[in-house]
Amino acid sequence: MEPQEEKEAQVAAWLKKIFGDHPIPQYEVNPRTTEILYHLSERNRVRDRDVYLVTEDLKQKASEYESEAKHLQDLLMDSVNFSPANLSSIGSRYLNALVDSAVVLETKDTSLASFIPAVNDLTSNLFRTKSKNEEIKLELEKLEKNLTATLVLEKCLQEDLKKAELHLCTERAKVDHRLQNMDFLKAKSEEFRYGIKAAEEQLSARGMDASLSHQSLVALSEKLAELKRQTIPLKRKLGSYLDLMPNPSLAQVKIEEAKRELDSIEAELTKKVDMMEL
Repeated sequence: MEPQEEKEAQVAAWLKKIFGDHPIPQYEVNPRTTEILYHLSERNRVRDRDVYLVTEDLKQKASEYESEAKHLQDLLMDSVNFSPANLSSIGSRYLNALVDSAVVLETKDTSLASFIPAVNDLTSNLFRTKSKNEEIKLELEKLEKNLTATLVLEKCLQEDLKKAELHLCTERAKVDHRLQNMDFLKAKSEEFRYGIKAAEEQLSARGMDASLSHQSLVALSEKLAELKRQTIPLKRKLGSYLDLMPNPSLAQVKIEEAKRELDSIEAELTKKVDMMEL
């Protein structure tokens, strides 16, 4: 028989022993469940063996105690003609209490020499237990403090997370709004561009001078600004002539020339401005 089949047979026998006349619950038979149940059966077998050994040991000790008690009873009867049956009710209670104490303290007899070490050991165990309890108490207090700090930190992190989520939602809404505005502006820009192009085509079809188009007007505006910039040194030059006094006739000629030049520039500027207004 294969090892796996042996394990399955052992598991089945163990389950039958555990449940007895009751039906065995259904379970999926596979290598993993068989292995788990096999280990459980082995541990149960070891535990049963240990319990059996302890039980047998206790039975042997009980038999020895009974023999010792019978021997002591016979000794009392032979030496002082004393029997527990002859004790009063109070004496019987004291004797039972003494026996119970010996059993609890696990002494070999009820002598004072056996009771004192047992009581000392019990007292030492009590102090050790109290010390251990104090250590456990301090450790629990420390754990409670750490748990409180952890809970506070968790609460703060949850609040920060909520704030971050709220901020993220707000920023997302702003971005969505900006994207919508951008799409709207792009659509309007395309609409205006097509509108301008259609208007220029209509005006061109009606015989409008090409110099009055948007691009031409922009160019004229730039040229006008350039001409105004060019008139600044001429005005300065004219001012310098006006300040000269040595030869009135020559100065008058220069002034007249400068005025004519300035009038010509101003006339050209006026013409350009009128064209732009049209």
